Amino acid sequence: MYVPTDTSGMRLENETVVVTGAASGIGRETAELCAEEGARVVVTDIDSDGGRDVADDINEDGSEAVFYDLDVTDSDQFHAVVDEVADSYGLDVLINNAGTGHPSASLEELDDSLRDFVIDVNVKGVWNGCHAALPHMKEQGHGSIVNVGSLASVLGLPKQAAYSMAKGGVLNLTRAIAAEAGPYGVRANTVCPGFTDTQLLEQYLAQRDDPERAREEMAAEYPLQRLAEPAEIATAILFLASDEASFVSGHGLIVDGGFSTC
Repeated sequence: MYVPTDTSGMRLENETVVVTGAASGIGRETAELCAEEGARVVVTDIDSDGGRDVADDINEDGSEAVFYDLDVTDSDQFHAVVDEVADSYGLDVLINNAGTGHPSASLEELDDSLRDFVIDVNVKGVWNGCHAALPHMKEQGHGSIVNVGSLASVLGLPKQAAYSMAKGGVLNLTRAIAAEAGPYGVRANTVCPGFTDTQLLEQYLAQRDDPERAREEMAAEYPLQRLAEPAEIATAILFLASDEASFVSGHGLIVDGGFSTC
């Protein structure tokens, strides 16, 4: 029978955690929080300068981090990074955070190249990470995968057809992995954030005639009357990654300030 480790201290002590898209936003907050909770953090991103800055900051704070360049759409590169990490440090947690959006547009206005790019990053990127990590986790008999979805994983958002399709795929892929890998001691879950104050949101709002007013109107749609901070999503990711969620698998944790209840 599985018995969770003692969670009275640091929740990821001596564990190795890989975070994709960790140079900014939710990924950065997650990497830093995991380090604070005792993890050795593998910071990965296509943004080399930003990713190295995150790893350097973690090391300067007395925790341990290493940086790897990683384009999540490159399956061979993803496998190479995960294999090297597993061989060098072990592999306990994979957090597939890297993602991208697209400008607001009706489905018929979206061209094929943009649709494919959104799918490549948001779906194939998660697939590539899970494909690389699962053999290691299955062999060792434990592991936790947390994929970052979106409110669009459970709600079809208007003028966000490609993004909604991709993030919906992330949630169902997670469920399939949970069912398949559970007998090997591997858990898989998805965090589904509402709009969060990140660079991706800024890009989204920049398309509006009055970005600040658009932000205020967006916040007013939430029962909590505000948007999420990246750190608030990071804490949800940490919970699912840790043994505090030892019997949680195949779950889509909605972190949206009550938006989906309205």
